[in-house]
Amino acid sequence: MPSTKPVPTDHHIQALTKQVELLRREVLDYEQTRRADIERAAPDCRASARNLIHYLAVRQHDLRGLQRELSGLGLSSLGRMEANVLPTLNAVLRALRSLAGEATPGGFGQDFGGPDTDLEAGDRLLHHHTLRLLGPRPVGRSVRIMVTMPSEAADDPTVILHALERGMDVMRVNCAHDDAAAWSRMVAHLHSAAAQLGRTCLTEFDLAGPKLRTGPVTPGPEVLKWKPQRNQLGQVITPAQVYFSGVATAAPAGAVLVLLRSAPLLPAQIGDELRLTDARGRRRRLKLTEITPDGWLCTCDRTGYVTSGMRLTLRREGKAIGHLHLGTLPAKAQTLLLRIGDHLLLTRAPIPGEAAAGDQPAHISCTLPQVFSAVKPGHRVLLDDGKFEGVIRAADLDVLDIEIVQVPGGTKLGGAKLRAEKGINLPDTNLDLPALGVKDLADLAVFAPQCDLVSLSFVRRREDVEALIRELHRLGAAHLSIVLKIETKQAFEYLPELLLAALRHAPAAVMVARGDLAVEIGFERLAEVQEEILWLCEAAHVPVIWATQVLDTLAQTGEPTRAEVTDAAFSGRAEAVMLNKGPYIDEAITFLGGVLERMHEHQDKKSSLLRKLHVSGTTGDAGVLS
Repeated sequence: MPSTKPVPTDHHIQALTKQVELLRREVLDYEQTRRADIERAAPDCRASARNLIHYLAVRQHDLRGLQRELSGLGLSSLGRMEANVLPTLNAVLRALRSLAGEATPGGFGQDFGGPDTDLEAGDRLLHHHTLRLLGPRPVGRSVRIMVTMPSEAADDPTVILHALERGMDVMRVNCAHDDAAAWSRMVAHLHSAAAQLGRTCLTEFDLAGPKLRTGPVTPGPEVLKWKPQRNQLGQVITPAQVYFSGVATAAPAGAVLVLLRSAPLLPAQIGDELRLTDARGRRRRLKLTEITPDGWLCTCDRTGYVTSGMRLTLRREGKAIGHLHLGTLPAKAQTLLLRIGDHLLLTRAPIPGEAAAGDQPAHISCTLPQVFSAVKPGHRVLLDDGKFEGVIRAADLDVLDIEIVQVPGGTKLGGAKLRAEKGINLPDTNLDLPALGVKDLADLAVFAPQCDLVSLSFVRRREDVEALIRELHRLGAAHLSIVLKIETKQAFEYLPELLLAALRHAPAAVMVARGDLAVEIGFERLAEVQEEILWLCEAAHVPVIWATQVLDTLAQTGEPTRAEVTDAAFSGRAEAVMLNKGPYIDEAITFLGGVLERMHEHQDKKSSLLRKLHVSGTTGDAGVLS
C-alpha cells in the first residue's frame, strides 16, 4: 500500500531548522553560564566537561516530537548524541539546510579541543579515558571484568591466579573486610600471578565509607549443638563429629568445634570416652577417635547441646581419668521479630537490641548518630536491603519511632526477623555525611602506593569528590584514578555535579552500585535510572563500571538464571563489569567473558551493530548457532 504520509514542504523543513537552531543556541548559551565548571576541569577533560554541559542543556527539553519529525526525514533523531552533542546538532542542521537548498556555512564555530563537526571526537575521548583508567582492551571484547576478592585470596595465591587465567582485568579489594596486611598479600599474589601469566591486571581499592547499619542485638545463650545424620527411619548413618580444643582453630571438615577452658592435657588415648550431661539433662557419651596437637576428635550418635563452663569426664575402661571444663562458647545470634503495624525504636545510644516484650516495642541502635538530626516524621526507613520498610512517626535526637509498613512475605507470614548489622537506607532524608571517614583516610594512606584505582563509597555531593582529590594530592597519589560509587538517591540526583567535580581529576569513572541504589529509589525505577546514568556518563566521556549481582546466582551455585544472562548481556553497554565473590567465581568469569565477546559484535552503547546475521539466510537449516 503506498504511503499516505505527505512529502515534507520547504516550510516544514525550515520550521524544523529553526527548532534545531534554537536548541543549538540554548546549548551554547548554557555553556557560557557554566564556563567556570569547564575551566575548572583538568586540561584533557575540558572538552568532556563542555560536552556534558551541552547534554544537560539539551535534556532540559522534551524533544520527542522533534525526534519523530527528524526521523521521518531520514535524519538523525538525536537519540545517540550523548558523546558528541554539538557535532550532532551541527550535522543535523547541515542536512536540513541541504534539504531546503540553502548554502551551508563552512563551520559552526570551534571549541578548545577541535572543530565542533567531528562526530567521533567524543567516542575517541571516552576510549582514551577508558584506556587510561581500566588498562588495555582485552582480546575479543571491549568490556573489562572486575572481580571482588574473597578473604581467602590473602592466603591462597591460586584464587587470584585462577581468576586471572579466566579473564579478570581488574582486582577489587573491599576495604570493608579484612585488614591492611591481608590486602597487601592479595596485591603481592596478583603481581606474582600477572608475572607468571604475562598479563596486565589493575588493582581497585574500595573505601568502606560511612556504615549506616543496625547495631548489635542482645546475644542469646552460649550454646552449641551437634547432631548425627539419620536416615528416614531415624537410624544413625553418620555419627556427629565433635572436635574439642583449647585454641580457636579450624575444626576438621564436618566437625563441630567446641572450645575447652584450656588445652586438653590429660593422657588421652584413642578409644577413650568423654561423658557429660548436656543442657537438657541428657547424658551423652563421645568416643575419642583421633588425637591432634591441638585437640581431640570424637564421635557421638546422639544429639547434644552444651553450654559454657560445662564439665566433661574422660574415662577409660569404665574408670574416670580426669575432668575438663568447656570454655566460653559463641552466643546464639538473636533476632527481632517484626510484623506489619509493629513499632520499632531506633536508638542513638549503642544499646543492644531487644525484641518486643509486652507493651514495649522492639528496639535496636543505629551505627551513625548523625542520622537523628537529619530525619523528620514521615520519612521512610528501609532495613536489610529494603526487605523491611517503615515510616518515622516520631523523632528526636535520641530515638526514632518507626512504624513497620512492609516485611518480607507481606501479610502471608507471621512477621520476619531483623538481624544485627543490617543496612539502613533513608531515601527521603538528605544526610550531611562526609563520604571519607577516619578509617577511610587511614586505609587510603596505607593502600595508595599499592593500587591503581580508588573507589569512593556513598558519595553524595561535590564536596565528597573534592575531599578525595585533595587527600590524594596530599598523599602524593594524584596519579590514581577515582571511581564514584552511585548507590544513593542523593548521588543520582546530583550526578551531573559529581561528574563535573570528578573531571577536575583525570581519569575518573562511575560505578553503578545497583543494590543500594535500587533500595533507595525503588526497584521499579532501577531500569530507568541506570539508563540515565549510562547516558550522563557517556556525555561526560566517563567510563562506567556495572556492578551488583551480575551473575550472582552463577557465582554462588554454579548455575545462572535466565534473567542473569540477559542482565549480563546488557552490561556490555558499560566499560567494565564487576563480579562479586562466590564459590563458582571462576565459572562466572568465563561465562561473562563469553557473553561480552558475543555482544561486542552486536552492541556498542545504545547502537546496534549490524554484523551479518547467520539466521538471515536460513530456512531452518541446522548449524546456525555453531
